[in-house]
Amino acid sequence: MAGDSSSHTYFLAWRNLHLSRAKLKASSRTSALLSGFAMVAMVEVQLSRTIPTGLLVAFAMCTTLLVAIHMLALMISTCILPHVEAVSSMHAVSAVSESPHSKMHIYIEMAWVFSTVVGLMLFMVEIALLCWVKFFDVSQEAAWASTALLVPIVCIFTLFALHFYRKLVSHKYEITESGIRELEKLKGQLDLPVTAAANTESTYAPSDHMV
Repeated sequence: MAGDSSSHTYFLAWRNLHLSRAKLKASSRTSALLSGFAMVAMVEVQLSRTIPTGLLVAFAMCTTLLVAIHMLALMISTCILPHVEAVSSMHAVSAVSESPHSKMHIYIEMAWVFSTVVGLMLFMVEIALLCWVKFFDVSQEAAWASTALLVPIVCIFTLFALHFYRKLVSHKYEITESGIRELEKLKGQLDLPVTAAANTESTYAPSDHMV
């Protein structure tokens, strides 16, 4: 039973290692792609003096924030991922303890949230603002149409993100609760020989005293 518990612990450790590795890879790819698109959109867009100043300020702020958020996620992924990759390529069971993913778990989750949730939300806002900047002098109806399409998409995206993270937290809670039950069961099985030995000693103690 002790061997099963130890193997289960190593299995969870390797699972967390590969999960952190997958998150860092996804964050780096997504952040590099979306930040590059935002930079190209800001450089290639043609501006005119008839565009309202507020719209230009909103577009510039959203683009800057989008690039900064994705660059932060990309920097975290670039710094941590090589160390995780080096450990994951080793096949020794005890090598997982050399990976920094446990101590830097909060930074990995930060990069994941910045790249997926915050970054994608800003990217959709960027698309709406870009449509307004691009079509303001040509056809405002086209800008309104793109905005009307993006509003339900943003709502669906938000609902899916909340539902996904709620299910994920519930799944992690169930796994943790199952692990605690297994540990309690193992503790009870380990306590049985100790209790039996104590009862045996208490049984033979009076006869020894009488002799």
